[in-house]
Amino acid sequence: MSMKSEAMENKRILLTGGAGFIGSHLCRRLLDEGHEVLCVDNLYTGTKANILEFFDNKRFEFMRHDVTFPLYAEVDQIYNLACPASPIHYQFDPVQTTKTSVHGAINMLGLAKRTKARILQASTSEVYGDPEIHPQIEAYWGRVNPIGPRACYDEGKRCAETLFFDYYRQHQLDIRVVRIFNTYGPNMHPNDGRVVSNFIIQALQNHDITIYGDGSQSRSFQYIDDFIEGVVRMMNNEKGFIGPVNIGNPDEFTIKELAEKILSLLPDSKSKIVYKPLPQDDPRQRQPDISLAKEKLGWEPKTKLNEGLIKTIEYFRSVI
Repeated sequence: MSMKSEAMENKRILLTGGAGFIGSHLCRRLLDEGHEVLCVDNLYTGTKANILEFFDNKRFEFMRHDVTFPLYAEVDQIYNLACPASPIHYQFDPVQTTKTSVHGAINMLGLAKRTKARILQASTSEVYGDPEIHPQIEAYWGRVNPIGPRACYDEGKRCAETLFFDYYRQHQLDIRVVRIFNTYGPNMHPNDGRVVSNFIIQALQNHDITIYGDGSQSRSFQYIDDFIEGVVRMMNNEKGFIGPVNIGNPDEFTIKELAEKILSLLPDSKSKIVYKPLPQDDPRQRQPDISLAKEKLGWEPKTKLNEGLIKTIEYFRSVI
């Protein structure tokens, strides 16, 4: 069966973190494909506004629930996205962040085992920490400070991957693991402190654009539509390919270049660039090697940074 026809069969699909930035876009994609979607979110960083448009759809159901508690539902597929992903949010309650990744994974894996559902873990490029190799390949084990302020997120996600692979080896669970690199687009939380949303909002409000460090640290930014295509392909690949696989855009930019690009797209902005000290354990560089995604999924990002930023700027204009 082809990847497309497999994806098009109507399924009952559970999304944890479904009211968040990525989850809301995935809800739309799955509903458009004709699936039944059970969107589970405790609304800690997700918002009902992100999913309001789906409430009239009879195939959409919202459940306010925290994944650190068990959940019972009959489903065919599970996308486990739940976890605050920006330092501002995940450092606010670091113990809860780790619990969301670890207990959440245990609870969703238990559900997948009971229902024989396929389950996909939304892991992160942060499992690579502050990397010694560049670009990052999936075989790289990473360089993470296990006791630093980012560890609640980084090590929580690493432990979730451990659990997924142990359930696969011990219980033959049908798993998939993707490692998400910096993703941006509409429905980003305006106060999440992430660099794209920060810079755009500061520029729109004529506030100084804050760069931490000298701006030479690099990031790779993928537009949300490209990511959604990649993650759906990964979930529905029938080649027995379980990952982990990098899903990101290999086009690399320094933080300073990003700030300058946003200012060039907002010529009326009166913002200036200011520099502040770099936070502890902030990675110096981040760029995915996506050879595996190209080979196994036939996937690569299509959206150039300028094009994606224009759409994201339009979104933030409408909400702030």
